[in-house]
Amino acid sequence: MTIQLKQLVEIPVDGVHIEGVLELPANAIGIVLFAHGSGSSRRSPRNNFVARVLREHGIGTLLMDLLTLAEDLDYQTRFDIPLLTRRLMDTTRWVRAIPTTGDLPVGYFGASTGAAAALQAAAALRQDIRAVVSRGGRPDLAGKRDLSKVTAPTLLLVGGKDVEVIELNREASAHLKCPHELSIVPGATHLFEEAGTLEIVAQQAADWFQRNLPSPPSKG
Repeated sequence: MTIQLKQLVEIPVDGVHIEGVLELPANAIGIVLFAHGSGSSRRSPRNNFVARVLREHGIGTLLMDLLTLAEDLDYQTRFDIPLLTRRLMDTTRWVRAIPTTGDLPVGYFGASTGAAAALQAAAALRQDIRAVVSRGGRPDLAGKRDLSKVTAPTLLLVGGKDVEVIELNREASAHLKCPHELSIVPGATHLFEEAGTLEIVAQQAADWFQRNLPSPPSKG
C-alpha cells in the first residue's frame, strides 16, 4: 500500500475548528469519515486499526474529533446526537470542497453514539453518502424517522456477547428501508477486545465499502 497523502487538518464546523487526520492511499476508490463514540477520539486504537485496513484496501480515511477538548469535558455534549450530526455534515461538506478529496465517493464509519450521528447525517445527505458501517453502534439513537430516510447501504456490526446492543440494533434495522445487514461477530463484547474480533470487523467493513462506495445507492 502506497500512501499518497497523510495530513493533520483543521476543519471549520459550527463556529469552531476540529482536528482530524486525513490519509489517502494512491488511487483511492473513496473516503470514509469516522464518527467516534462517547468518550473516544480520533486517536481511538480500534478505529485507527480499522482505518489502516481500509487504506490497505484502497480507501481513504478521515479520523476527526467531532468535539473540541473543552466540549468533550461535558458528559452531556458527548450524547448530543444533533450536534454530532451537524459536525459530521459540515465535515462532509469540507471534504467535498477540497481538491484532494472533492471527487471521491464518501462513506461513514460510526462507533457507539457516532453511529447514530452517521445515520442521521446519511439520512439528510441521502445520495451524497454511498455506504455506512456501524461498529457496536447505537443506531436506535438516530430515531425511527431518520432511519427510514437513509438510502446508503448500511452494515451493522455487533459483538455476539453484547446482548443489549444486539437487540437495539435489531429494532433499529427494522426501520431501515435501504439495503442493510446485521452482522453479529461471535464471541465479541462491546469493544471487540477479544482476539481476532476486531480483524473481522475491519475486513467486513472493508468489503462493504469496496462493494458500495463505487456505486451510488438506489433512490428511495
